[in-house]
Amino acid sequence: DSCRPGVAPLSDYCLTHVDLEFPHDLITQDEGPVKEISITHLVKEGSEKADPEQFDFRKVLGQGSFGKVFLVKKLTGPDAGQLYAMKVLKKATLKVRDRVRTKMERDILVEVNHPFIVRLHYAFQTEGKLYLILDFLRGGDLFTRLSKEVMFTEEDVKFYLAELALALDHLHGLGIIYRDLKPENILLDEQGHIKLTDFGLSKESIDHENKAYSFCGTVEYMAPEVVNRRGHTHSADWWSYGVLMFEMLTGMLPFQGKDRKETMTMILKAKLGMPQFLSSEAQSLLRNLFKRNPGNRLGAGPDGVEEIKRHPFFSTIDWNKLFRREVTPPFKPASGRPDDTIYFDSEFTAKTPRDSPGVPPSANAHQLFRGFSFVATGAEMESQPPIQTSTSISSVLQFSDVYDVKEDIGVGSYSICKRCVHKTSGMEHAVKIINKEKRDPAEEVEILLRYGQHPNIITLKDVYDDGQSVYLVTELMKGGELLDKILRQKFFSEREASAVLHTIAKTVDYLHVQGVVHRDLKPSNILYVDESGNPESIRICDFGFAKQLRAENGLLMTPCYTANFVAPEVLKKQGYDEACDIWSLGVLLYTMLTGFTPFANGPEDTPEEILARIGSGKFSLSGGYWNSVSNGAKVPDSLTRSITLSLAQSLSLSLSLSLSLSLAHSLSHS
Repeated sequence: DSCRPGVAPLSDYCLTHVDLEFPHDLITQDEGPVKEISITHLVKEGSEKADPEQFDFRKVLGQGSFGKVFLVKKLTGPDAGQLYAMKVLKKATLKVRDRVRTKMERDILVEVNHPFIVRLHYAFQTEGKLYLILDFLRGGDLFTRLSKEVMFTEEDVKFYLAELALALDHLHGLGIIYRDLKPENILLDEQGHIKLTDFGLSKESIDHENKAYSFCGTVEYMAPEVVNRRGHTHSADWWSYGVLMFEMLTGMLPFQGKDRKETMTMILKAKLGMPQFLSSEAQSLLRNLFKRNPGNRLGAGPDGVEEIKRHPFFSTIDWNKLFRREVTPPFKPASGRPDDTIYFDSEFTAKTPRDSPGVPPSANAHQLFRGFSFVATGAEMESQPPIQTSTSISSVLQFSDVYDVKEDIGVGSYSICKRCVHKTSGMEHAVKIINKEKRDPAEEVEILLRYGQHPNIITLKDVYDDGQSVYLVTELMKGGELLDKILRQKFFSEREASAVLHTIAKTVDYLHVQGVVHRDLKPSNILYVDESGNPESIRICDFGFAKQLRAENGLLMTPCYTANFVAPEVLKKQGYDEACDIWSLGVLLYTMLTGFTPFANGPEDTPEEILARIGSGKFSLSGGYWNSVSNGAKVPDSLTRSITLSLAQSLSLSLSLSLSLSLAHSLSHS
């Protein structure tokens, strides 16, 4: 049976995940001569013509009925070293019934260049196979799992839906109907923006000679006109868009029966109950998307996507900024080193990455295959359960296989830090070795993966786990600790102190906005990446005591969720933790200006004596080095109020940070 009545069938195998097709008015059987879409070599701009020998096969990412998906590294050309996802499709396994016909002589995906769609970089073929080289996104099927790990609000969902609307509109403008939109096809890049893709990684074996698929994809997301096979246009995508929106907002599907047949009946006939906890704008948009007559559906009119963009649900979206990727995503996924595949199924990634010789094609296979510009990797018979998230990164190689360990840099209660050298590149790094029996490093690893790209937070390069210890490989801080610099200089000038405080306060503010508290800010955890002494080379290190803000159910909370829905007692605890960081900024400034801490007078002080002084909140702002410090640095509204034990007496956290920044600015001009 053909999957698309009225459309020239592509194959006996109906394609899942990205099922690209042309609207009916673009495909004619009786108007003049038609031309095939011929697959020519697509070459990335500035690069040479590609072939399989130019790629190093690293890992198997997935396997389907038509072929495999590999993680590959380009070996030659201007993009040498770049990681890609390579789809290798066997022509012999595709029983092509007919060719795609169209007057438009172009390769579909060559035209698809959009910030929210995975890019095709190369396409080439041999006698037995077709090769498609696409973006490799480390997140894998991350979007599905995030919905189970993070508390999203309507505002958060609005962001993802808005980016998705722009991606779908771009495809529609090229005459492409996506037709099988579902969460598995939406990836997140490192910044948290969406990428619409075809990466459906099914678990079927590659030998499908005795299997046939007569129906396409997952039925729950299909529009009524797709289910009843009466032909459909791009408006079918807006129904699926509504299903996705409903699922993201409620955590369940709008139409789901006990089996496939009942689900199809519900899509065609059932009345949808609208959850009353949704906003009136969200309910209105859903009702306008769930129109069984495709002509009445929002987005199907002459204005297309503009109808959706004008809907009140999206009233707060700046569409121009969104397209330019200038809107901050609600959530930044944790992503490690470039070739991490922790979000891909280990069933595939454990396999040896080998591009097997192509099955000898039949005499006319090469000609038949010319009609294909894009084919998905396989047909999924049923949706797979989400992969369990792991905050640690597993690796086939052990730490000692990759790095040579050198001398100690520092020793702590739960860990030891050493210098190490990468065996292949000779690059120097630092490695923090954490004893798992003494402390669970999962939170520290996740925070560094998620926020380590900030210029003033230490960058995590590699993570290894040998069962007993976790090895965190980071950049080597050759400039040493801020504490050592203070001890060498005795004390900082106000200009020096202000520049350092400005950098650290900005970084702490960034972390607090993301719902992260450090809780251990001190000069020994603030290091310089080089010996220049430039404040911009400062890195905040050691996130062993850091915490991410979580709801009572243990799920991470986005900043929007925190601001609007978090329980008062959770906010109070978070406020306390943030206040600890603000307190530390005050102690840090005091130490930089004087060369000693405000509450410890000497090495003979006992912990009890220091705690008693902290409890009293009394410290000196006169005598010694203080005689040379300006009044601007000693003004109570800035320094004294930062060093306040009682949260009730302290300033708001944002105001404290703002004062820290303004103080730094005023000191630099004093």
